[in-house]
Amino acid sequence: MTRALVILLALSGSLTSLQAAQAASSFEIADATREAYSRINPEVTREQRAEALRGRSLFRQSWVVPPAQDIEIAGLGPLYNQLSCLSCHPKNGRGQPPENPQQAMRSMLVRLSLPGQDPHGAPLPHPVYGNQLNEQGVPGVPGEGWVRVDYREESVTLPDGETVGLRTPLYQFTDLQYGPLNADIRFSPRVGPPVFGLGLLEAISDQTILHLAEAGRQQGVNGHPNHVWDAERQRPAIGRFGLKANVATLRQQIAGAFVGDMGITSSLHPKENCTAVQIACKQSPSARQPELTDAQLDAALGYLRLLQVPARRDADDPMVQQGERTFTAIGCAACHVPVLTTGEFPPQPALSGQTLHPYTDLLVHDMGDELADQRPDFQAGGREWRTPPLWGIGLTARINEHSYFLHDGRARSLTEAVLWHGGEALPARQRFAGLPAEKRQSVIRFLESL
Repeated sequence: MTRALVILLALSGSLTSLQAAQAASSFEIADATREAYSRINPEVTREQRAEALRGRSLFRQSWVVPPAQDIEIAGLGPLYNQLSCLSCHPKNGRGQPPENPQQAMRSMLVRLSLPGQDPHGAPLPHPVYGNQLNEQGVPGVPGEGWVRVDYREESVTLPDGETVGLRTPLYQFTDLQYGPLNADIRFSPRVGPPVFGLGLLEAISDQTILHLAEAGRQQGVNGHPNHVWDAERQRPAIGRFGLKANVATLRQQIAGAFVGDMGITSSLHPKENCTAVQIACKQSPSARQPELTDAQLDAALGYLRLLQVPARRDADDPMVQQGERTFTAIGCAACHVPVLTTGEFPPQPALSGQTLHPYTDLLVHDMGDELADQRPDFQAGGREWRTPPLWGIGLTARINEHSYFLHDGRARSLTEAVLWHGGEALPARQRFAGLPAEKRQSVIRFLESL
């Protein structure tokens, strides 16, 4: 099956399960164990695999506080959220929110900004707290504060009488160490998303993303690319990483997470994450400059690019097949596109020409007021979010031992996640809610097979 045919069939919704199986990628692995998100593609050179293994070590390591300059993993802080990448992306999977106001955020963070944009269209950071609240600090540097999460529970009754509970998160900033937040503060809570398959998403061509936007419009949805600023190339680019598709490349996404989440500088972010008024932070020693070397950054990049994705399971189950048909019929596949093909990708040729099953279009869509964070990010509006990939979602409970979904983890099941969809996804949600109970459950069974 040619790449062009795969894309055409996928966009038309007429690609069958058999055709999808025949189009499987070497990056898909038949693994349903607790390590299914952590497999490195073996079909690469020995040198590439060795670099990926170095990157895996960096991803899993707990970083230490300066000034231990002779230690490779020194550089934590002065302000940070967690000690390691794995803390927010456990087993390379999905983080979770606190369950009550007494729990601290362990694999979740809060973005901050003020109204307006910087010269390139990015959100304006808060002048005191920056673009992310860092709850912890190294000795002698107070953390910035805490965010407590509580929930308001409501019930939704579906047309057939089934009742589903939905919880709305409520956030409170406490113990702020550098003064109160502005009245017009914009904030956006996010749980750590899965990190497997990111290399495949990077290798999808810009042309394919633009084609997906046009194909979506023909199906009545209005997703669009988020055009962002590529800081490495100093030019606009299509964003594809981050929950609002606000980062252009995987390398920049990794470097941004290192400095934002752990306070670890790199050649892309050479300054510590201290603002002008955070005197103790500015006076705290660094390990070296930069704390994350280019070789380390490239190793982490190599690791994430080469992570495989779990192959779909139970594709021959009649209920799963019914759910797949219903998923397409009610309009979910218009945004959660089942099959895509990567383009030519010279930085890592193994990623070129791969057929994948991500269930995303990498576009941002209006998801309605209920899911809005009201925090625009480049061309992604305050009600817009990137379509999250669904691959591997059926293994969340097994691997991450929870079933919290959506950007802030408010949904406690896949059914709840669907019922939170609004905006341009509202018609699909209404059709899902109006299905007979057996058909609704078949859609969930299909999602659990991914």
